[in-house]
Amino acid sequence: MANITTIQQVEKVSLRERVARALRAAIISGEMVPGEVYSAPSLGARFGVSATPVREAMIDLVRENLVTIVPNKGFRVTQIEDSDLDEITQLRLLIEPPIVRDVTLDIPESDLPGLRELAQAIVDGALAGDLVEYTEADRKFHLALLAYAKNGRITDLVSDLRAHTRLFGLAAMRERGELEAAAREHLAIVDTIASRDAVAVEALMRAHISQTRGKWAAPAHPDAR
Repeated sequence: MANITTIQQVEKVSLRERVARALRAAIISGEMVPGEVYSAPSLGARFGVSATPVREAMIDLVRENLVTIVPNKGFRVTQIEDSDLDEITQLRLLIEPPIVRDVTLDIPESDLPGLRELAQAIVDGALAGDLVEYTEADRKFHLALLAYAKNGRITDLVSDLRAHTRLFGLAAMRERGELEAAAREHLAIVDTIASRDAVAVEALMRAHISQTRGKWAAPAHPDAR
C-alpha cells in the first residue's frame, strides 16, 4: 500500500505548478470570483511572485477550462452551474466513500500520524482563515487517502473533479466561525480509520463530501440562484 512518508515528502515542483495550485485553490474556494477579470501582475503581487509564472500557470488553467483569456486584460474565472456542482458531488460520493472504506484495514498503523498531520493542516488553514491554504490542504488529505487504493485513474479523476468544484460558502463559514468545525471532520475521519471501523469511515466520508453541495458550495450571494 502507499506509504504516507512518501506522500508527505516535499514535492519537487516548478514555480509554475506551485502558482497553478494556489490559483486553483483560490478559484475553488471562491477567493477568485467567476466572471471577474484578473491580470497577471495583480495576481503575481497577491501571491508574491512575478507576473511570468502567473501567466504560465494561467495557460495551464485555460487548458483545464478553469479560466478563459481576456485579450489585453488578463483572465476570467469560468462560471460553473449548479447542475455541474450537483454532478461533481454525485460522482465524488460514488467514488470516495466506498474506496476509503475498502482501504481502511490496509492503511498501516505507522501511517496514521502522517494522515493526522495532513488533517491538522486543514484545521490550521481554518484557524488562520486562509481559504487557499485550507482548500489545498483538503486536496492533499483526500488524495492521500485515495492513494491507498493504488489506482491512479481514480486519484486523477477525483483530483480533476475537485478542481472544477466551487466552494463559495467557505468564506461565509469563515465569517460565521464554522470553518474550524468542518476542518476537524478530517481528524475524526483519521480517528475512525485508526479504530478500523470501515463502515463508520464510509459514513463519515459520505456526510463530509455531501457538505460540498450544501453549505460549502452555497451561492456567494443569497440571490445568486
